[in-house]
Amino acid sequence: MEEQDREISDVERSSTLAENGVLLVVNHSRVRPPLSVLLATVLYCAEFITAAVLCSMYRKTDDNIWMGFSITFMLVPALLIQLTLTFIHRDLGRDRPLVLFLHLLLLGPVIRCFEALVVYFKAGKKEEPYVTISRKINLKKGQGTPMEWEIGQTERILATHRNAFKRTAVIQAFLGSTPQLTLQLYATIQEKYILPIRLALMIITLISITYGALVCSVLAIQIRYDDYKVRLRPAAYLCMIVWRGLEIATRVTALVLFSTALTHWVILVGMSNLLFFFFLPWGEFWAKKGSLTENVEKNFSKLGTTVVLCMFTLLYACINVFCWSAVQLDLTHGELIEKKQRWDRLAMYYSARFVENFLLITLWYFFKSDFYEYVCAPLLVVQLLICYSLAVLFMLLFYQFCHPCRRLFKYNVHDCLHCVCCHGGRRRAAGQRAAKPASYSTAGTMVLAPEEPLELLDPQNSQPPDLTRELGERETPIVEDIMEAA
Repeated sequence: MEEQDREISDVERSSTLAENGVLLVVNHSRVRPPLSVLLATVLYCAEFITAAVLCSMYRKTDDNIWMGFSITFMLVPALLIQLTLTFIHRDLGRDRPLVLFLHLLLLGPVIRCFEALVVYFKAGKKEEPYVTISRKINLKKGQGTPMEWEIGQTERILATHRNAFKRTAVIQAFLGSTPQLTLQLYATIQEKYILPIRLALMIITLISITYGALVCSVLAIQIRYDDYKVRLRPAAYLCMIVWRGLEIATRVTALVLFSTALTHWVILVGMSNLLFFFFLPWGEFWAKKGSLTENVEKNFSKLGTTVVLCMFTLLYACINVFCWSAVQLDLTHGELIEKKQRWDRLAMYYSARFVENFLLITLWYFFKSDFYEYVCAPLLVVQLLICYSLAVLFMLLFYQFCHPCRRLFKYNVHDCLHCVCCHGGRRRAAGQRAAKPASYSTAGTMVLAPEEPLELLDPQNSQPPDLTRELGERETPIVEDIMEAA
């Protein structure tokens, strides 16, 4: 009875009585604001407007080369974003001429953000002439009332918007912002002066790239542990922001410095990186002799599926050219993502990237122009290497201490470093693992549906293990959307 009283009072506090006697029930506690949609839209508009203003300045000063590249890096991701939003929301088969027209004007993210905000502010509002106490109790408990159904529909619509804008944020970051930042930094060094609008564009693009890389990391966690909804603490976000910001800034700076000394050779470096990461998933696909997944789109032919997978692989390659993508493509899998945590690939990527950055900076040091005679070149080289080392350090700290599912890793950073530094420790750890039975609480991934029968896994008790109870005291509280804490 006391519990019912508390429930009634909670509903009464969230209810307001209109002047005409109609009870208006407003409950926003179960619908989260679309902050990620708003942030992605603001970054898109800010970068597009700033780049357009900079292009007009290039036109006045007859800098046709800078203007051409700036327009390209401004329009290509914008067009891809319009296609992505149209594809995800399936607008081609619906009668929405105004929305399609705004997409043609490259204003698709704006109207989509406006729709998400309208849906959010209208959520949970229901006018009823009379609400009894029992109805209030059912409303609070969610026993199929019209308002509960409306809130569920609202949450599904907002989830579609959030998922769509997460994809567009990644496209904007690595197909537009990254080449735009590289171009403007190169133009600044070549022209030997800083334009305020160009500086503003570089800052916006760096924020956009960092946010896109952050989305990649969080999506990787969400896909890999799709049986659970996990929330990252502020310390984890801070660690990822420092990690991604330093990694991307150091990589772009190394490429730009190398291009100022050996302009034509940077094309070879960039294309070799791009082609390697583009053909790597396809090489594994052919080695496995797999078949193309049919879950991309039911109405697609094999040619259409191949085109979509090639575009997806191109985005994956562009991400890996500048930073770690946090996911590995598996074209034979239905979700196109390999869910296993690959520590070996992570170590090989950062080791190879550190060596490559070191070689690029060293070659720049020996072939640099006279413009850098007033710059302490050895100090700059050391600073860049230290910054990239700090990025790797924050990445290790994230996986060791801040990852929300670190307790579920079969191996963690400490174990890998211990195995590398001490081979005896590896043999002792192998002996301990052989002595212990397999435990789902220490598995590398959260797989709730094992392929083996439960009787074979545990003859004494065929009930599935309660992972939720084991995770209750850890840092994985359940929420609906992990990106809204960003």
